[in-house]
Amino acid sequence: MRGNAELRPLSLDLGVQLHADGSCLARIGRTHVLCAANLEEKVPAWMKGRGTGWLTAEYGMLPAATHSRTDREAARGKQQGRTVEIQRLIGRSLRQAVDLGALGERTLTVDCDVLNADGGTRCAAITGAWVAVALALRGRGLEGALLRQVAAVSVGIVESGEGRRGQVLDLEYEEDHLAAVDANLVAVRAGDGLDLVEFQGTGEGRPFTRAEAQELVDLGLEGAARLMEAQRQALAARL
Repeated sequence: MRGNAELRPLSLDLGVQLHADGSCLARIGRTHVLCAANLEEKVPAWMKGRGTGWLTAEYGMLPAATHSRTDREAARGKQQGRTVEIQRLIGRSLRQAVDLGALGERTLTVDCDVLNADGGTRCAAITGAWVAVALALRGRGLEGALLRQVAAVSVGIVESGEGRRGQVLDLEYEEDHLAAVDANLVAVRAGDGLDLVEFQGTGEGRPFTRAEAQELVDLGLEGAARLMEAQRQALAARL
């Protein structure tokens, strides 16, 4: 059994989509997310003439990504609120990584498609998408537009069930389902340390204390640092 402060088995496979400017298949345990980044020589109408670029994200789950098949949202004619929330999180997290002014009037579109979901899909999407963005910028000679490294991980307090208990890093679906407190943390590398981009914590079974929140943040930042090391190794192997 994994220790409470251990990440699930992790792999970042680069260049999976042949026609994307940058792509990465993030496999974190049994959660697998295909991330692709593409640059277009245009910006949204409201940004024209400003001399700066934009980054936007789309997120979706394939029908068989979960235990029971779900309809494609396109077939329903609208996105679910959860989908909109997650793709906004991915977009604003990755905009922390990119100097939009250095892009010029270009749009960087990031697509994150969940192949298998076993907890932490939004975190895997952010972690894998950062690698895809780095590859896309490198391939187009825009490496200078990559300002910072970004990664995300889940944390929680699990008090029931037969598995890990206490403060737990990188929750699987069942652990997330049982958690009295669960949270998602997005971190950015700032010099020699890490800063928070976002911390979303919820008391599902009970309220949680300020001290517990601090412990969750510390545990999440430790996990994010390890994810960032894996990102760097994956990119270095691609050179």
